[in-house]
Amino acid sequence: MSNSFNSHGTLEVGGRTYRIARLRALESHGMPVARLPFALRILLENLLRREDGKVVRRSDIEALATWQPQATPVKEIAFMPGRVLLQDFTGVPAVVDLAAMRDAMRAMGGDPKKINPLQPVELVIDHSVQVDEYGTSAAFLINSEREFERNRERYAFLRWGQTAFDNFKVVPPDTGIVHQVNLEYLARVVMVGAEKGTSHEMQWAYPDTLVGTDSHTTMINGLGVLGWGVGGIEAEAAMLGESVTMLIPQVVGFRMSGRLPEGTTATDLVLRVTEMLRTKGVVGKFVEFFGPGLANLPLADRATIANMAPEYGATCGIFPVDQIAVDYLRFSGRKAEQVELVEAYMKEQGLFHTADTPEAEYSDTLELDLSTVESSLAGPRRPQDRIRLSEVKASFARDLPGLLGGSGPRPVATTIGRFESEGGGVATAEPEPEVEHGIETMIDGVACRIRHGSVVIAAITSCTNTSNPSVMLAAGLVAQKAVARGLQVKPWVKTSLAPGSKVVTDYLNAAGVTPALEALKFHLVGYGCTTCIGNSGPLPEAVSQAIEQGGLVAAAVLSGNRNFEGRINSDVRANYLASPPLVVAYALAGRIDIDLVTEPIGNGSDGQPVYLRDIWPSQQEIASTVARAVRAEMFEKQYADVFNGDAQWNGLPVPEGETYAWEPDSTYVRQPPYFDNMPQEPAPVTDLRGARVLAFYGDSITTDHISPAGAIKPISPAGKYLVEHGVPPKEFNSYGARRGNHEVMMRGTFANTRLRNKLTPGIEGGVTAHLPSGETLSIYDAAMRYEAEGVPTVILAGKEYGTGSSRDWAAKGPRLQGVRAVIAESFERIHRSNLIGMGIVPLEFPAGETAESLGLTGHETLAIAGIAAGLVDDFAGGKSISVSATSDAGVRREFKAKVRLDTPQEMAYYRHGGILQYVLRKLLKD
Repeated sequence: MSNSFNSHGTLEVGGRTYRIARLRALESHGMPVARLPFALRILLENLLRREDGKVVRRSDIEALATWQPQATPVKEIAFMPGRVLLQDFTGVPAVVDLAAMRDAMRAMGGDPKKINPLQPVELVIDHSVQVDEYGTSAAFLINSEREFERNRERYAFLRWGQTAFDNFKVVPPDTGIVHQVNLEYLARVVMVGAEKGTSHEMQWAYPDTLVGTDSHTTMINGLGVLGWGVGGIEAEAAMLGESVTMLIPQVVGFRMSGRLPEGTTATDLVLRVTEMLRTKGVVGKFVEFFGPGLANLPLADRATIANMAPEYGATCGIFPVDQIAVDYLRFSGRKAEQVELVEAYMKEQGLFHTADTPEAEYSDTLELDLSTVESSLAGPRRPQDRIRLSEVKASFARDLPGLLGGSGPRPVATTIGRFESEGGGVATAEPEPEVEHGIETMIDGVACRIRHGSVVIAAITSCTNTSNPSVMLAAGLVAQKAVARGLQVKPWVKTSLAPGSKVVTDYLNAAGVTPALEALKFHLVGYGCTTCIGNSGPLPEAVSQAIEQGGLVAAAVLSGNRNFEGRINSDVRANYLASPPLVVAYALAGRIDIDLVTEPIGNGSDGQPVYLRDIWPSQQEIASTVARAVRAEMFEKQYADVFNGDAQWNGLPVPEGETYAWEPDSTYVRQPPYFDNMPQEPAPVTDLRGARVLAFYGDSITTDHISPAGAIKPISPAGKYLVEHGVPPKEFNSYGARRGNHEVMMRGTFANTRLRNKLTPGIEGGVTAHLPSGETLSIYDAAMRYEAEGVPTVILAGKEYGTGSSRDWAAKGPRLQGVRAVIAESFERIHRSNLIGMGIVPLEFPAGETAESLGLTGHETLAIAGIAAGLVDDFAGGKSISVSATSDAGVRREFKAKVRLDTPQEMAYYRHGGILQYVLRKLLKD
């Protein structure tokens, strides 16, 4: 190892001596580190500790230490996270890929054991529970049993991975949400370990850093831990010792002052922060929070804000370590010696924030006085679209025509082979919607009327809020007061309570609010990410039929972080993010088109109107309940045996062997084709000729639109595949649960029922026009026909292509369908990296231009020239290449497109056909 700045030294804490890379050593070289944002200081330590003259050079350290806040990012550095965090939806395909790499390594004459995590990897199974049963005391048990029935094969595969791979641990199902488990237990804040190539006699102490396969990995930023979401492909490379290459980012400072006013919650604060930062534009940037207001934000509130960094578009949203963070570590049951190390290390390194800490320099700043925050929701389609509580009713009326599909009819289609409309017909929009339009139905023996705006899902769900005792106990207190006044949840509302950890159940019980929540049918449904990722389960049949019969725009209110189209439930078009207590309130009201500020929420048992203000607890009441009910021993008890699992988990059969014994008939876990017939040296990159447009999309196409998600419909290509393989529809499970089977996933790619493809105007769903025939087919069937014809395909899109969760299948699926390039106006950070990781080149239209302004219809034949030459000349400077589009009539248009291979490392990945192929070849030679 190199030590150009003599920064390597020692630190003694609690009678033990550690090696450290001392940041202040740079001061003597004329580099004032104290002016840097805290996040960049953590990156700087990473480089100092790992300097080797090859991957990390002296010039890299100098570039980061002399960072210019306003400079355009151009300098690439190699960041090595201290650990990798997975959840099961993204974790299963990651382990599948590692298993396939072991097979490929053996086939190419190498040692399969070289394919092994080189640093701690932890996987939390939290995405597989679905809300099938609700509103009963048996809901948790029934949902847990169904989860194991559906996922037994996946879970057995993960148990094999636990034994076959070193440094790999699994937190079993029914334990908690990955981010909350990370916050409450897994996070070290300061890690201890041996650095590669150094003596093991004295271990290094260094900041805890990580990448995770869930975009909301950023939640841990609230504890001062630097980490962010990456695609599963990039995470696999990090697991195998490959650095995360990145440009030194700009850092936006977000100054907070004051304190939250009476009647508001941390959820209201994060919705305001999200709105402000999305408006500012922070994609690809770090956000760092500072200012006197931090002293008034509990750790849980900080974690709530950090969690939603993907929603406001930042790479991360970090808070510095301070006394509040240290106290949280102690309170949440961390060992005394670990807490002592964190405090001593952070103070020694200038990474500990106090009221006297000078403000850092930032690329730009925003400021928010917390006292101006108002009670709010966000929706009906995007988390940044904040609505004041008093304006929700008017907002819904204004948005209703668009939620119905605009001013004209819009068929809805799910296809198999040839075009077929879902359910045998088409749903058409009402040109002049009336909110009072409704359908009469019977639910549990009660006559009900479902109409536009009926709240049919009220879910206290997701990592965003269930980590926060103040909002969870506020929900319990609202429920308690509502029950006391005789209010009831409306019969058509599907309610659920999915805490992020078992600690939440303990403190709800200790506070005495569980009986009231259950009286309102907010029973425990599971410990996991449910409604927020589309695991809301089916609506009651009567409700679903009423919505379909009336073409109704029903609503969901959830305490989550995502409300994109088609995500929550296929029957629900309007989805609103809200705090847990507001979720309870809307369940009581039963409709979204109500002004909860001025209108009564309902009538009490005495016949008198009850307003939201009548059942809303004061901040003092919430604070005293938190102080009384949340205790340190709850964390210690629940995390004492977190990796052990229950009888169901421990009763699973565990396959043996260093390579996995693939089951040829499996419909859950199949050997992927990425390494089939892979040569030891990559083939030369070629330009694209004769390409066709597979699909032509507009702005804000999310990874939810692209990646298979939610329920698998029997008439879809994936459903047809499963039926052909002997799986009855009742056992289909979800796309997420079948991410280990590429055959299912490639058939479900671009199959979202809300997708609007400009090649098939007037139709919603996963269909396209095959060209030049013009025949309407499912995306999958069209892709397979193009592949049989030897025709490469591209995707055309607008702004923010790939926004949303870090879904690796949003890149894997298109690659398996034959997509070679995506040409868009702009890309979301993680998805652009994932495309490159799968060998798909991301191209951007010239600034200010769109596909339409360039005269493209999507019916052209495309040629993309200059890719091969550019890989030699270096695209990292942002170079453009030529794209020509020739219509069937022979009219030719040519334009420039910017190649978004931003770093030499990204070019190397693309040259090899993808990141996994690059790593495999590298390990084969080592």
